Amino acid sequence: MDSPVLLSFMIRPLDGEGTEVLTIVPVLNAVSLTDMITHFEREKNFEPVGGYGGLVPTYYRYGPLDQYFMAESSNEGSTGDDKYLLGCICGEVGCWPLTARIVKTETSVVWDHFKQPHRPDRDYSDFGPFIFEIQQYRVAINEVASCFREP
Repeated sequence: MDSPVLLSFMIRPLDGEGTEVLTIVPVLNAVSLTDMITHFEREKNFEPVGGYGGLVPTYYRYGPLDQYFMAESSNEGSTGDDKYLLGCICGEVGCWPLTARIVKTETSVVWDHFKQPHRPDRDYSDFGPFIFEIQQYRVAINEVASCFREP
């Protein structure tokens, strides 16, 4: 069996520098999900390619991020069984999102069934699945969630 994927998150300003609006970008084995999906789309000759940005908790109601990334909340951050993992570079999650199913077991969390909802004919079946060890995953999501908790 392959080694579990290590999850972390980048927190950075929405438009680079000088803004107080922060985005959350998942990082898998030290590679940002934005870079991974852009590379995948380029290899598949999709058009357009990329255009993804991080999630913006101040713009969209994901609920508590630790619950969101554990697929324990039912809120606006879902489209059926899918969860938004990336939004558009403009900051609007509905503009150009990347979604996936998040499945939790006793020992792992899996991200699979990736989709670009605005391009339903695209085949993302070769992207993922990404399997995370549950304890390391919890540490990563608790860390990012602590940065966005409401007072």
